[in-house]
Formats: sequence, C-alpha cells, structure tokens
Amino acid sequence: MSRRSRIRGICAASAVVAFFGTAVVAPFAMPSASADDASMLVPGDRIYQEFVPAENPDDNLVFEASPIEKLPEPKPKPEPKPEPEEEETQAPEQQAPTQELPLYTGGGAPAEWMAAAGIPESDWGYVDFIASKESGWNPNATNASSGACGLIQANPCSKVPGNGYDPVDNLRWAHGYATGRYGGWAQAYQFWTANHWW
Repeated sequence: MSRRSRIRGICAASAVVAFFGTAVVAPFAMPSASADDASMLVPGDRIYQEFVPAENPDDNLVFEASPIEKLPEPKPKPEPKPEPEEEETQAPEQQAPTQELPLYTGGGAPAEWMAAAGIPESDWGYVDFIASKESGWNPNATNASSGACGLIQANPCSKVPGNGYDPVDNLRWAHGYATGRYGGWAQAYQFWTANHWW
C-alpha cells in the first residue's frame, strides 16, 4: 500500500468519524425546552420596579368579561298555581362581582412584597412568572367576569386573609396555596405552564 493511499484512507476515516460524531453529538448540544424555560424564570428588573396605582380603576381589569352566549328559549312549562298566603320572591339579577375591598394605594416593589410574604428568594422566579401572567404585577388587578383579585388572582377574593388587594396578603396566601396544593412554587409553575391557570 502506497503512502498516498494510506493518507487518503486516514483522511476518509477522519471524515467519516467527524460526520457521525457530529450527528451523534448535535442532538445533545441543542438547547432543550427546559433550558428555555429556565431562562424565563430568572427574575428581571420588573421585580424591583416601584408600584404606581392606576388613576382609572378600569385599568385594573385583567380580562374583559366573557361574552354571554344567548341560548334558545326553553319550552314553557305549565306553572303551578301559587298559594295565596306565600309572597312571591324574585331572584336578584346576576350582576358582575362588586369590589368591596379597598384598592392598594401603597408603594413597594414585587421583590419587597415577596420578601415580606416569606417567599424564599429561590422561588422568586416561579412567583414572577405566575404573577406576571395572572396580573402583570398589579395588586389591584381584578377579573371582570369572575371577580378574582390581586397579584395571583385569588378567586374568590375573600379567601385571602386580610385584603386580597394588598400585595403582601395576596402573596402570603398564594405561598400557602402553592405549597399546600402543588408542593411548592416549582410544581405550581409546572402546572401553570401545562394548563395556563393554577
């Protein structure tokens, strides 16, 4: 075998190894979905921005009220004759939830609120993701159709001890909820990303 043939054989073998080596290594070098998710969990500057209350209360609505679909009228049923002694009572018309709690007018930033609520800093990325999706970090956010309120959109708002619009009260309740229902903020985040609610 000539020296030239030997060199060509070595070059060919090297090319084959380089090609198959790249084909085998490339899938492992590609970023995975979890790597992308992890980058989203690094809290940005928004958790240090001071909260400024909206001047117009309508700016605190998170979602527009769902359009009510008109259903066909049911067939009329024969009405029983009312007894003369009973008074007729009419059911109150359904109305959008009314805001009973005072809106939050204090200051502070999400990082301060999370610290005051006792949420470990290691979970701040998960909390930031969920609060950003639920309310945009607006303590006065209210769902126009359901009445859910606050940073984490507690529904009903009254389940938050204290004031559902107070960011520390809302986050303190949410911390207990995330821990009790999901086992922690990381699991709550996984549930949110799979279902787009929590």
